[in-house]
Amino acid sequence: MSQLSDLTPPSTLSMSHSKDPLNALRFITCGSVDDGKSTLIGRLLVDSQAVLEDHLAGVQRQGQTDLALLTDGLSAEREQGITIDVAYRYFATEARKFIIGDTPGHEQYTRNMVTAASSADAALVIVDSTKLDWAKSDLVLLDQTRRHTLLVNLLRVPSIIFVVNKLDAVTDPTKAFNNIRAALKTFAAQAKIEVCDVVPISALKGWNVVNSKENWCGYEGKSLIAILEKLPSTPPEYEGVPTVCIQWIEKQHDSNRTNKGRRILWGRVANGELKLGDAVQVHPSGQTAKVAEIVNSVRAQHDPRIGQAGQQVGVTLEREIDVSRGDWLVVYGPNESKSAIEPTRRLKATVAWLDDEPLLSGRTYWALHGHQWVKAQVTQIENTINIVTLQKEKTESLNTNEIGTIELTLKEPILSQSFLKSRLMGAMILVDTATHKTSAAVLIN
Repeated sequence: MSQLSDLTPPSTLSMSHSKDPLNALRFITCGSVDDGKSTLIGRLLVDSQAVLEDHLAGVQRQGQTDLALLTDGLSAEREQGITIDVAYRYFATEARKFIIGDTPGHEQYTRNMVTAASSADAALVIVDSTKLDWAKSDLVLLDQTRRHTLLVNLLRVPSIIFVVNKLDAVTDPTKAFNNIRAALKTFAAQAKIEVCDVVPISALKGWNVVNSKENWCGYEGKSLIAILEKLPSTPPEYEGVPTVCIQWIEKQHDSNRTNKGRRILWGRVANGELKLGDAVQVHPSGQTAKVAEIVNSVRAQHDPRIGQAGQQVGVTLEREIDVSRGDWLVVYGPNESKSAIEPTRRLKATVAWLDDEPLLSGRTYWALHGHQWVKAQVTQIENTINIVTLQKEKTESLNTNEIGTIELTLKEPILSQSFLKSRLMGAMILVDTATHKTSAAVLIN
């Protein structure tokens, strides 16, 4: 899953790690099939006046506007009325800019939801009130609602909001909202998930999305857009040992540079702050050098002497050493002879299994960590999480969309940290060696 962060729209890279807590917010909609995710995004776009009239005229069906078509771009999506791929849309209010990822609800496309969630600042988990036995105080939530909530929490999405949709279609919206909200809060408490809010809406009619509908469902909070305008963006991971994952190497040709002829090592700063003069060690070669120059991709906005966590930077070393795509630069202190992060070949990790073929112990996959490919063997499957009871259960295999804990043995050592400490160093994906399909998202424990 290390590559998932590379799917962030390029135009957002500089602003997604600004120190301004209210910069452009990247959020996703997720949940079960036909809960109204695409319709909600369409409503946000229309009510915020982010849709041109000719575009709006092009999504008419039988004389009425189909808001979902504003995000469903694939022909298969339009024909079947479902979301398959992740669709990114951009809009702004007077208070803030937004980047939305519309994700599919079908279980077979869970990998697409994981892709979008890996770079999101917030997640809207949509709940269709008409699919639930809303009249009961002990109603049961849909499995996909639970699964997507667990996944966005595992992926460290900072802000999670439950959005109860289609309340205009039930006979007693107040009772429905109260019972559904209670069930959602109970589930979140059992799963130890911190939720920002539970909001009642009608995406179809626009109630409480951009424009508040007062005294509806007994809800006295803000509209959905008002809540989104105040959510914080994902903070950069300034804590920890500064590291850079090398993605691209470029030969310098600028005659104005003091280090003309040297190679620029381009990559993303995973943790901390990289500074001029820092001593770094290259993994896996173990060679050392000092940072001679930092080339920032957004130099006009940042100190050229520092590369901060989350930024794409170019690094020139004081001497020429062998560095390749997939290598890591790790800073070590003046009194140390090597970096503080030790490479390892054995890992324990939480895995979201995405392949149609079940995961079995003993199987070997390609693992992509940062930009480094390495063979990985599954040595043990410890357990799976029952998404209904939230209990860990012993198992010998993981099936499609199941979440569990496994142990991996790598053919070559990698520099890794817990996903709780570093999103970039603590994540990887497993790829089937025969089909080349993405089989799993892996979060290192």
